[in-house]
Amino acid sequence: MGTSSTEGAGADFANANRGFIAALKPGTITNSEGTVIWNADAFNFLQGDCPDTVNPSLWRQSQLCAKQGLYEVTKGIYQVRGLDISNMTLVEGETGVIVIDPLISVECATAALDLYRAHRGNRPVVAVIYTHSHGDHFGGVKGVTNGEIPILAPIGFMEHAVSENIYAGTAMGRRGSYMYGTTLATSPTGNVGVGLGMGTSTGEFSLLPPTVDITHTGQEETIDGIRILFQLTPGTEAPSEMNFYFPDFKALCMAENATHNMHNILTLRGAQVRDSRQWSRYLAEALNMFGADSEVLFASHHWPTWGTNEIRQFISEQRDLYAYLHDQTLRLMNQGHTGIEIAEMIQLPPSLATAWHARGYYGSVSHNVKAIYQRYMGWFDGNPAHLAEHPPTAAAKRYVECMGGLAAVIEHARRYRTNGDLRFAAQLLNHAVYAHPDQEAPKHELAGIYEELAAATENATWRNFYLTGAKELRGGVETSVVDLGGGMATALSIEQIFDTMAIRVAPPMSWEQSFSINWHFTEPAEQHRMELSNGTLAHWSTTHDKPADVTVRATKSQLLGLLAGADPNELEVSGDLSVLSTLTAVLDDNKPDFPIVTPRESNKGEHDLAAGPS
Repeated sequence: MGTSSTEGAGADFANANRGFIAALKPGTITNSEGTVIWNADAFNFLQGDCPDTVNPSLWRQSQLCAKQGLYEVTKGIYQVRGLDISNMTLVEGETGVIVIDPLISVECATAALDLYRAHRGNRPVVAVIYTHSHGDHFGGVKGVTNGEIPILAPIGFMEHAVSENIYAGTAMGRRGSYMYGTTLATSPTGNVGVGLGMGTSTGEFSLLPPTVDITHTGQEETIDGIRILFQLTPGTEAPSEMNFYFPDFKALCMAENATHNMHNILTLRGAQVRDSRQWSRYLAEALNMFGADSEVLFASHHWPTWGTNEIRQFISEQRDLYAYLHDQTLRLMNQGHTGIEIAEMIQLPPSLATAWHARGYYGSVSHNVKAIYQRYMGWFDGNPAHLAEHPPTAAAKRYVECMGGLAAVIEHARRYRTNGDLRFAAQLLNHAVYAHPDQEAPKHELAGIYEELAAATENATWRNFYLTGAKELRGGVETSVVDLGGGMATALSIEQIFDTMAIRVAPPMSWEQSFSINWHFTEPAEQHRMELSNGTLAHWSTTHDKPADVTVRATKSQLLGLLAGADPNELEVSGDLSVLSTLTAVLDDNKPDFPIVTPRESNKGEHDLAAGPS
């Protein structure tokens, strides 16, 4: 494999080591109960030679990401790397320090700040900046502040932080356990990182709402004597994201828009499809705004890039990477090819394919191309045969029957495996597992194929999916989802809390119920109207009451308590108190341990859609 001139064979390692001050020793972080929530030392095996069980390119990337400690980016700017999946950056001002992206967990953020202070002095935190709305960039905020300082974030931050971590949080969390390999042992046969970092911490998750919105590109703020020039980049790596430049340091923060790997247009854990076209254009804008003056570029993951020429080449190659994926997908789409076909057709030009920072350690050409197709065309490829296919279990039973039964399918799969076609062997055995979920033989056969696929792939998240799937096929579901909702709940608005309730309303119990509630809140001072009808919970803010079945006077914390199981009798209520019990009764529980590689309960029945939708 070749390399670009920006990142020669040893340049990444030199840059990843540059400015090193001290590591956290030992490299473990615990919570208040003594449970380890982060263990950097578990990846010490990466210091050795690459084994046959890991792709050599991925091994190299993991060696780079495993470096941990406090680093000087430039005089006055420091990073703590390797104490969570993300970096925490600290910028020294006249009286204190600005914290950028306080990691996932309160405990990790506290440890990172303590490491900084041990070597730079006990400077107070004077502000926090969230670069974007993903949890690994704000969850540890209460480890660095109690909220009595400015907190800056791009406009729309709270909406998108809640949408991803709360509304779809349970499903994304379950899929995330596969993507990040959270149940896998850290070893040469297990988890070797995720390409973007080493993994996700499991400590206390928190959120403090922003106090200063960044609303437009070109907005300038001065904090503790430090000038910061902002560039909004919505719809790139996150729906709400921003880059920013420190003129006095000649330092450019690229958030998560330009890192040392190909990123995701759609993450394997699930998210909104990102706009690769706009992503590329914002990188071009950053290059034009800041490229000529920047002497160091740092980001929310990985290691910095130094030198104006090196920075310009790095950003331009990242710009071209996302533009190429977008434009070639659209070109082939308009020739009639589908997403799954285009993913097999596209190859990066040599100039990008040989750049280490453009390689698919986290995103991949394959799943990014499918995501771009999905953004424009949706799930349907236009073939009527795919319009109303049977769900997985029903289809699997038919496939297995057509192929001569379970034993025949297993034998076919073994033949394809022997011939090196692991992908089709996996498809065959997946049908076998779904058709006969009570049989262990196809599960163990499929698990072995997943392990072979894992050993070959360069993409860390694909590796973790394969290995986690293999583990669950052999041993069943192991719940590992971290509850982000609890740590965020107090930061939600009343409207957002009601939204979380609306998406939990369960049929058929809700179909025959109807009621109305007037909510009067004192903290914050708001009025809301809520109505349940036709299995739908509608709500809106209001300034006056209409007649209702019940009127409730409460604080936001009391509302959260009611949802957590508190006695409704503790609330100030006028009207029919039983309505509140009916409300909580129609709310379904989330299921964070649903199966992924074996059938879900809803897939076990037969569904006949031959006549089309009713």
